[in-house]
Amino acid sequence: MTANLHSIENEKILTQEENHIVLEFVIPEASDFFDGHFPEYKLLPAVAQFEIVTRFSRKYLNTQRFVPSIKRIKFSAPIRPDTKVTLELTKNTTKNTVAFSIVDSNVKDKTYSSGSFNYLEQ
Repeated sequence: MTANLHSIENEKILTQEENHIVLEFVIPEASDFFDGHFPEYKLLPAVAQFEIVTRFSRKYLNTQRFVPSIKRIKFSAPIRPDTKVTLELTKNTTKNTVAFSIVDSNVKDKTYSSGSFNYLEQ
C-alpha cells in the first residue's frame, strides 16, 4: 500500500458561517502523517494535527498558513488511524486569532486537541 501525501478522506462540512466552520473527516491509515510515528502503534503526531488545523483554517477562513504565535494548545488524547474526527474552527477578527478543537465524531466528550493561534492578515 502506498502512503498518500498528508491525505484526508471523506471531508464534509457540518456547519459553515463567515468566521466559523465545523468539518468532519477521517485521516486514513495510508496517510503519510502516520509514517514512522510508532509503527507498531500508529498515532497522529501533534505537528500533523496542527498542520491539519492550519490547512483548513486557510481553506475555509482565509488565514495564512504561517502562524506567528500559538496562544495555547493542548493535546488530550492520541488520534489513531481511520478515526472519524470533527474539527471546529472559529476566527476572531478583532484579536486576529483562530480557536480550534478536534474531537471524536463518534465518542461524546472525547477531545483530541484544542487551542488557539494568531494569524496575519492576508
